[in-house]
Amino acid sequence: MASPPGVSQTPPRSPKFPARLDRSEGDATRPRDLLRPQRPVAHAHRDAAQRVAPTGMGLDSAGVRRRMVDRLRADGIGDERVLDALAHVPRHRFVDAALVGQAYEDTSLPIGHGQTISKPSVVARMIELLYGGANARRSGRLGRVLEIGSGCGYQAAVLARLSTQVISVERLKALHEKARACLGALHVHDVRLVYGDGMLGHAPNAPYDSIIAAAGGAELPRAWLEQLAVGGRVVSPVQEPGGRRQVLVVVDRNETGFERVVHEAVRFVPLKSGRDR
Repeated sequence: MASPPGVSQTPPRSPKFPARLDRSEGDATRPRDLLRPQRPVAHAHRDAAQRVAPTGMGLDSAGVRRRMVDRLRADGIGDERVLDALAHVPRHRFVDAALVGQAYEDTSLPIGHGQTISKPSVVARMIELLYGGANARRSGRLGRVLEIGSGCGYQAAVLARLSTQVISVERLKALHEKARACLGALHVHDVRLVYGDGMLGHAPNAPYDSIIAAAGGAELPRAWLEQLAVGGRVVSPVQEPGGRRQVLVVVDRNETGFERVVHEAVRFVPLKSGRDR
């Protein structure tokens, strides 16, 4: 993959991460991870209109979320700010009622339209990496965050507890509306949801101290780098040359340009341009 002008390339490294982070999300070699076929969009809208927020089963208990966080901590997530945010966001409120029993397992779950809510460990890992940016280190917060791929709104809810403002862009209209409904029901503030082309970022609110993406392409879009503040950081999946796999890439912007570091392998949906109804 050709690096943008001004980007210094750091060779891929193979640091020792917990084994769970070396596994790809939804690895097609493991049948149990394959997603069931998705229903037509009309059915999703019908079900959404009938949906009642799941309660009971202990899912509203802070203890359930704390047990999930304890597992993440034992597996290597060390930033207590990130863990505390995860402990306060009710993940079961972002998944379909039929799947709430799995909401606090470390697994991705289908949210319709060929998309998934990411594993808690992946959300935690990527946000933990964001905290390594110069601006975040200096202030102790993620500042103004651009999220590419709202999905159901779960990650935006976590980010809202750690940042000054979250701008979240979603190209699928049905998911944009789903995120709006989920976040609205929980009265999540400081999140602006944008229905648009995530590859273009969102220039009206730039520059951003942190950019995080839930989809990966062959390279980071130029718009993201242009909208990143000096001292800011991008964390995103990127396809390796040859299309063999995706890896997490961290790009920092400094006074003289950009620095890029490659981290562990992941599996996210492809990054696409345009809007889709």
